[in-house]
Amino acid sequence: MTEVSEILMSVLSTIRVPRPGDRVHKDECAFSFASPESDGGLYVCMNSFLGFGSKYVERHHAKTGQRAYLHITRTRKTQKEDDNNSGSGDPPKKKPTRLAIGIEGGFDVEQEQYDEEVKVVLFPDRQEVTPDDLASMPDVVRERVSLSMTGLQAADSVSHTLQVQQWDGEVRQESKHAAELKQLDNGVKIPPCGWKCEVCDLQENLWMNLTDGKVFCGRRYFDGSGGNNHALLHYQQTGYPLAVKLGTITPDGADVYSYDEDDMVLDFKLPEHLSHFGIDMMTMEKTERTMTELEIAVNQRVGEWEVIQESGTTLRPLWGPGLTGMKNLGNSCYLNSVMQVLFTIPDFQTKSVPLRMFIFNEAPSDPTQDFKTQVAKLGYGLLSGEYSKPFLQENTEIDSAHGDQVGIAPRMFKALVGRGHPEFSTNRQQDAQEFLLHFINMVERNCRSGMNPSEAFRFLVEEKIVCQQSQKAKYTQRVDYIVQLPVPMDQATNMEELQEAERRREEVESSGAPPSAAPRAQIPFGACLAALSEPETLTDFWSSAVQAKTTATKTTRFASFPDHLVIQIKKFTFGLDWVPKKLDVSIDVPDTLDLSALLAMGQQPGEELLPEVAPPPLMTPDVEVKGILGFHGNEEDDSLYSPLNPHDSTPVLDDSTVSQLCEMGFPLEACRKAVYYTGNTGIDAAMNWVMGHMEDHVLAGSSSAPGTTPTESLPEEHLATIVSMGFSRDQATRALRATVRHVTLSLLTRVIQKYLMQGPDTKSILYPFRMQPNCYNGFTSV
Repeated sequence: MTEVSEILMSVLSTIRVPRPGDRVHKDECAFSFASPESDGGLYVCMNSFLGFGSKYVERHHAKTGQRAYLHITRTRKTQKEDDNNSGSGDPPKKKPTRLAIGIEGGFDVEQEQYDEEVKVVLFPDRQEVTPDDLASMPDVVRERVSLSMTGLQAADSVSHTLQVQQWDGEVRQESKHAAELKQLDNGVKIPPCGWKCEVCDLQENLWMNLTDGKVFCGRRYFDGSGGNNHALLHYQQTGYPLAVKLGTITPDGADVYSYDEDDMVLDFKLPEHLSHFGIDMMTMEKTERTMTELEIAVNQRVGEWEVIQESGTTLRPLWGPGLTGMKNLGNSCYLNSVMQVLFTIPDFQTKSVPLRMFIFNEAPSDPTQDFKTQVAKLGYGLLSGEYSKPFLQENTEIDSAHGDQVGIAPRMFKALVGRGHPEFSTNRQQDAQEFLLHFINMVERNCRSGMNPSEAFRFLVEEKIVCQQSQKAKYTQRVDYIVQLPVPMDQATNMEELQEAERRREEVESSGAPPSAAPRAQIPFGACLAALSEPETLTDFWSSAVQAKTTATKTTRFASFPDHLVIQIKKFTFGLDWVPKKLDVSIDVPDTLDLSALLAMGQQPGEELLPEVAPPPLMTPDVEVKGILGFHGNEEDDSLYSPLNPHDSTPVLDDSTVSQLCEMGFPLEACRKAVYYTGNTGIDAAMNWVMGHMEDHVLAGSSSAPGTTPTESLPEEHLATIVSMGFSRDQATRALRATVRHVTLSLLTRVIQKYLMQGPDTKSILYPFRMQPNCYNGFTSV
């Protein structure tokens, strides 16, 4: 023990005590998915607080010279039966009372109970020091090592901190209708009990409309239970927006739903609104489960629902290389599905998995923050089969409580790829297609030299615009990674069935009877491809050949094909009220696709190109701007007129393109001008135009913002956003200082992300933001 004490004394200066803000990785290895529950446990460096499995701790010691590691091993406790359970062997669990995570009364993320054993291991000879051994050592050694061990045990691990990020699903916004809600003086008085639907006589899940006091049943749930949608139908017929769920009214509040806002809301005047119909809120008692309680119950039954979905089938457990499952971290299904698909593609497999040891050797001092390291780690975890093993009772790596294999939990990977992102860094549900593009963007930034696996998805799109008056053409090309296919609803193969269902629905609505389930539209995949290739008519195209507005057609084709084609079916559309709606369709994708008809042919023999002449300006430099859009408008009329003839009718601008540009941070004036100047030819052309004319406009939100001098501080969240895109803090600081006068942060980040995907040179990315010479020097590493 004297020898061990001397070794500890010699390395005492390298043993640190965790402080607030230190990142402690005590649940997962930096290079693998080994954990304290795995064979061999986990070794936590007592200087850097990085965790390593038994296969990698020697490598870290050899590379850094660090000798002291806290060895953590955990074994699952033997569960004892309790009088409160049904003999399952599990202890009674405190039921959640809030639809929340990391909040008192919410869901408990610590589902397993473990016995933990810790000791200090000294390398290279793996000499062990237990807490009891420290008692006989010198005070200075005992105090420092004990404090470090205690601090590491008490500290929240990085993965735990991310896992328990607070999320409260019960946070509701005040309804915009509450303050001025119209209530009819119709003499309706609601009794304190004995309610039933006025149409179908249901006595549960009842909602009282707060405008007219009518009581109807609620929506039908996915499993057929609930109600018959009569409260919703009443709103559709009357437009009365707010309803309260009867049976949930207490002196503390009630469930209020806004059909117009399509969400649960708060009504600060609820006592007054209820009193209008004779309901004394202070005397009411709860008799039904609230919507939150129903959602909690559904979340607790997720496992049951999955089993029900597999009913009638015989499932055969699978394990081995390439058959590793990924654990859902609460909202990571989008990430799991994307990454499992990507690692079935040879380009992603060969980029990281065979080279993982080389990548690990070249990793920086903190491999948890290195993109290449974490991708290689995830790829090996999915493909090796090391975490996909058959169930063996004595094998502590097998999770008997959750199926036939341990699987992997991508906490470290999720934290890295989502860092700084406004959506992927949260616990909210996300879109898989958006995450795929985000991940490809990160791959592009980290593979500027050597093999780039995202090239397997890259292809060129050719857009051809033909002026119908001159028959001259214009060709443009752009890089893309995903094909978005429209859904032509008029091409459904079961059109007669859909029309009959619509006729029955209208009859049901007029009679008040419960609606029946509507059939799903059957759309041939070939029809979606044909819709993509259909020429688009541009009715307000400015032709450089005839120097006037005319009609043009635009066709979109593949200028090149990718090795692997990613297809997104555009199942979301907008109704007449501009509310997004999801199309309920079924599309049967064939095993083999013939895309030869979509191949671009380029300029044809004898075909003339449109001359490169810009359209006439909307305003002259010596005329003061009036209204929103130039000197042909006025304070009352912001219409956009042709400068060639002030009496021309207002041209039709593509509203969707204008809206997309506005969402990127451009002001309305610049957006409409961009669409006009580019002849309604699409978002890419319009964006390129408005970026090239940024100096002509004052961007939204920046006209009153003071310029930033080198002595003024920059918002930390703005810096973090740019840094998260792969730039250094110094580069982000200089770029924001140079552009803050004229560019919003959201616009800057969107544009950089977009153009990094297309691969232009540095100056072409930043030129639109250049307000003074060399202001883009901060981005020279792009």
